[in-house]
Amino acid sequence: MNFNILDNLSWLGGYLIPFLFVLTVVVFFHELGHFLVARMCGVRILVFSVGFGPELFGFNDRYGTRWKFAAIPLGGYVKFFGDENAASVPDQAAAAAMNSTERQQSFIYQRLRNRAAIVAAGPIANFILAIVIFAAIFSLYGKPSMSARVDSVQPESAAAAAGFEPGDLVVEIDGRSVASFGDMQRAISINAGQTLDVVIERGGARKNLKATPTLREMKDNFGNVHRIGVLGISRSMAASDNQLQTYDPLTAIRMGVEESWFIVDRTLAYIGGVVVGREAADQVGGPARIAQVAGQVWQGGLSSGGLGTAAVALFNLAAVLSVSIGLLNLFPVPLLDGGHLLFYGIEGIRGRPLSERAQELGFRIGLTLVAMLMIFASYNDILHFFPFLRAS
Repeated sequence: MNFNILDNLSWLGGYLIPFLFVLTVVVFFHELGHFLVARMCGVRILVFSVGFGPELFGFNDRYGTRWKFAAIPLGGYVKFFGDENAASVPDQAAAAAMNSTERQQSFIYQRLRNRAAIVAAGPIANFILAIVIFAAIFSLYGKPSMSARVDSVQPESAAAAAGFEPGDLVVEIDGRSVASFGDMQRAISINAGQTLDVVIERGGARKNLKATPTLREMKDNFGNVHRIGVLGISRSMAASDNQLQTYDPLTAIRMGVEESWFIVDRTLAYIGGVVVGREAADQVGGPARIAQVAGQVWQGGLSSGGLGTAAVALFNLAAVLSVSIGLLNLFPVPLLDGGHLLFYGIEGIRGRPLSERAQELGFRIGLTLVAMLMIFASYNDILHFFPFLRAS
């Protein structure tokens, strides 16, 4: 293959930079959550790092914290006084040698509620970041409002069997109001095989229909395959049915919360589907897939609406990724924030921490699980980019 300078610059600007921007924003705010609450609790913070590995550049603040950017931009960490490593594993030997002043500044000797608050602050910061980004987009830029009006009905589809006709306006599904075509799509996509009570408006009168979405594999604009429920209808493209609507700040915040919760709900539903065999695990992607999506979102925004639209699309992706990372870190796996919180919960019940050996064993198990997840995600990425490697 022949790569010239222009190809490399195009790849750098079109994929790598958007990927690093999205990941850096999400990681920075996650670690900032840990940092701010730790400082409020009086903990001395040694290092605030965005990325792992060798330091590229950094500085020391007036409290003695080293702020740095590292060479491997696939995460980050905050290292507290008394930690042995970046995973906040306590240095037991150093802790035993601390004097009273040093104990007050260390993480390991903080009260249980302080340690739990510091650990939980990272994922919480991710959720707050997502809500703020969504709210800012809905308030300043707007949210596409596509009327849930039917333009056409596919022959022999679930919609045709239910009695849908062109011009119908969907107003309710299973008792929940439908404000847009997106609302309808969400309700339909997660209920494949389930009979839904649909209320439509036709000719000025309301009518009740029974519709059962069929399961279908759909490929999105980024090449990812999703298994969702569909009815077999298309939306109206009339200008009156497609608008960009802005919202007041309070409404936008509420919508940001709802959008974040939707991501959490769908993620948990997907994981549950994988566990019971209803969903395929091939949608679990790693850094390469995230980089691809970030680049495609950025370039798609540039081509459709210019720099402003591309920036909004990239921030929207950052919000989605922030919710996902916040949720992932709450899983009760040692090494993740949720694993620390699990240990603290056990400590609260027992009245004393787990033994040093038990904690070390837990962190080893957690490291193994996280490594396995990363390998599996990377394997999926390889098959995604090189589908010919799949077994025939």
